[in-house]
Amino acid sequence: MHALVVGGTGPTGHFIVNGLLERGYQVAILHSGNHEIDEIPAQVEHIHTNAYDPDCLQQALAGREFDVCVATYGRLRAVAATLQGRVERFISAGGGPAYLGYMNPFAFDPAGVPVPIREDAPKVLREEDDSKGFRIRRTEKTLFELQPQATHFRYPYVYGPYQLAPREWMVVRRIRDQRPHIIIPDGGLTLQSFGYAENIAHALLLAVDQPAACEGKIYNVADEQVLTVRQVVEIIATELKHDWDVINMPYELAPCARPFMAQPLSTHRVQDIAALRADLGYRDKVAPAEALARTAHWLLANQPDAGGIEEQVLQDPFDYAAEDELVKRWRKLVDEFGSVEFENAPGFGMAYSGPGGRARSQVEFKE
Repeated sequence: MHALVVGGTGPTGHFIVNGLLERGYQVAILHSGNHEIDEIPAQVEHIHTNAYDPDCLQQALAGREFDVCVATYGRLRAVAATLQGRVERFISAGGGPAYLGYMNPFAFDPAGVPVPIREDAPKVLREEDDSKGFRIRRTEKTLFELQPQATHFRYPYVYGPYQLAPREWMVVRRIRDQRPHIIIPDGGLTLQSFGYAENIAHALLLAVDQPAACEGKIYNVADEQVLTVRQVVEIIATELKHDWDVINMPYELAPCARPFMAQPLSTHRVQDIAALRADLGYRDKVAPAEALARTAHWLLANQPDAGGIEEQVLQDPFDYAAEDELVKRWRKLVDEFGSVEFENAPGFGMAYSGPGGRARSQVEFKE
């Protein structure tokens, strides 16, 4: 059995490649050749070409046929066209921006994509709503015209080693630099679906194993547990044994939080993966807390260059002087604001019985 992986050296690539090898496939990876990683075994064939150029793809794959192709990189519609009639199973990766509101929360009124986002949620059908999402959706349509048996996955933000936009570095670098505080917006309560690379690869390999269950279908894929921004920050800080103040500030007053939120509002972006669980039996291989810990330690051992490509992509200036001034002004504002006394203190409602809520009607519980 012969498998082609388009990509192979990114966050999910080596997990997919090694998973295919374990299943008995002879594996070739098609990529630029600019980045090689130790996790790819020596027996894997390397096809070096431009995966975004249709002519280069045609030349590199001339006369080749495969039992399965897993396409996670390059120009997807060109890959699908090149392999038309020459591959039995086609599995591909796209992105959440296909959904209306995912990149442009103002496409909805009130603003924010409705959550959870199911596979049948509204898509971007007009370029003026989101040009990137519009192109992604058009590519999905073309994909199934060229490869009707395909299984397509809508990725969330993927994290783990080899990520070129490592969100976790924004926390890890501040810990490395012994920052006394970190600013998070709106309590850090925003929920966004993320996917650890090994978990995402596991989902694609489940599609390899169960073709009859998923041919011709599109799936959301992400970690089962969705963490808040604050939980992500606290998990990493605890793992790296760093104690700091987590400063809660309104998003409008905290421009340094923009890179971490990666959108103009603090609204939620949560992908529903119920179909993936039901059809393919997906469960996380690695729990998100453990995945974040692994990612944080990897980043410390493989630190991006200051001002390098990763930090340029993240658009985090790590301007600590400005952050310190922001925290100073915020604390002064809070101190000056003081407190307002209510004649009758507002409560949480009679239905709430947690901390600070309705007292017990009986001091002792009686069976």
